[in-house]
Amino acid sequence: MSEAPVTPPQGSAEKSLGEIVAEVSEKASLLVREEIELAKAEVTQKVTRLGKGAAVGAAAGVFLFFALIEFLHAVSWFWVDLFDLTAIWIGFLITTGLLVLLGVVAGLLAWRFLRRGSPPTPGLAIEEARKTRDAIEEAAHR
Repeated sequence: MSEAPVTPPQGSAEKSLGEIVAEVSEKASLLVREEIELAKAEVTQKVTRLGKGAAVGAAAGVFLFFALIEFLHAVSWFWVDLFDLTAIWIGFLITTGLLVLLGVVAGLLAWRFLRRGSPPTPGLAIEEARKTRDAIEEAAHR
């Protein structure tokens, strides 16, 4: 029995180790470049969407601001009609007083929340880091 000589499969010409490493390095470099291009495309698309959302949100804010002005105007006229006032400015003065009162209450609440939140240190994260460090040190002593 004669054995047929073993030939390498088609397309797998024998290459030196250096050639193989160079080819793998080249393909890895190409892959990294393509991943970077994909990331750039994704970020560009998301930034565009965020920009559009911000623009529409700003327009919504402007419309709501004007609606608030009209609502406060209507509230002022409501006071005039409710109390059958002859001087219209009194209705606007009542509305202004209510807005100042709401502003003072909101300001006091904000001051209270800010005082509770300062200084802004991540207490839970620091405690967890301390526990992790202690566990690592304990494991190192064993």
